[in-house]
Amino acid sequence: MLTQTARTLARRAFQAQGARALSSAELKFQAPKKPNIHHFKIYRWDPDQNQKPYVSTYPVDMNDCGPMVLDALIKIKNEQDSTVTFRRSCREGICGSCAMNIDGGNTLACLKEVEGDTTKVYPLPHMYVVKDLVPDMSNFYDQYKSIKPWLQQKGPTDPSPKEENKQSIEDRKKLDGMYECILCACCSTSCPSYWWNSDRYLGPAVLMQAFRWIDDSRDEFTKERLEDLDDAFKLYRCHTIMNCTKTCPKHLNPGKAIAHIKKKIATMH
Repeated sequence: MLTQTARTLARRAFQAQGARALSSAELKFQAPKKPNIHHFKIYRWDPDQNQKPYVSTYPVDMNDCGPMVLDALIKIKNEQDSTVTFRRSCREGICGSCAMNIDGGNTLACLKEVEGDTTKVYPLPHMYVVKDLVPDMSNFYDQYKSIKPWLQQKGPTDPSPKEENKQSIEDRKKLDGMYECILCACCSTSCPSYWWNSDRYLGPAVLMQAFRWIDDSRDEFTKERLEDLDDAFKLYRCHTIMNCTKTCPKHLNPGKAIAHIKKKIATMH
């Protein structure tokens, strides 16, 4: 049989457990939060509709949404308007798919936090629009292909090399700040020179990738790469405005890479 002391302790424990359960139940019936409505003004254009581009406004309760602009866009598409069109993939700032112009600046929607009361969302500027927030990246990728963004070496290539292409720690560090580029085109589409000469000027993103291979100690076509870039439009349309560096969502410095290319070409001459 339980002693008087044991019964008292058991009763107190039971009462304490009941109080905790009551507190938990009370939490479930707390008054709902006041709605935190944020308005998203989104650029809309459908080539299949005989209609000029326009802006649609969508209210989103941010109490029921993730903190990033991409979270809100996905919520709008899922719950309000399934016709809203945009690119997205990783949601981690790695793929570059969700690059767009948000509140006047080029960035990745998955890395841009919702701020204020209203957010304006447009496609990347000065590019042909496929639909809504989806720009046509064909020219951008063609320019990237033109710089031959792969390792080139002279002489016969062994189909089954016995060892890898080795590189010193110092030479490897030279590639930091360039290899991280995700080709989102935020920098190129923020560059006025690219706006007016995108048919011939390669733009900051592609030029930085060109320098990534020029500065790679394992590549043996440095001279040929520099000669190919030594062009009044391909390279020298850059006037060092530095919009590219300011807007890069990965905090890279394309302007610096372009300056290094110009310096190497000057040295070569």
